[in-house]
Amino acid sequence: MTTYRMPLARPKDSAMIAGVCAGLAQRFGMKASTVRILFLVSCLLPGPQFLIYLVLWVLIPKR
Repeated sequence: MTTYRMPLARPKDSAMIAGVCAGLAQRFGMKASTVRILFLVSCLLPGPQFLIYLVLWVLIPKR
């Protein structure tokens, strides 16, 4: 059985800020709201979450 995964890209239609969370959600078969909530919860922990978001914003192409 072969499963097809969407290529990693930032969608225009379901983007809230830059479309990074929506693109990651589509790539991994999750809901965009779930990925957004996970990102917001991760911001409570120390670490470079915002820097990673900005890097992904630049690296992930628009669809």
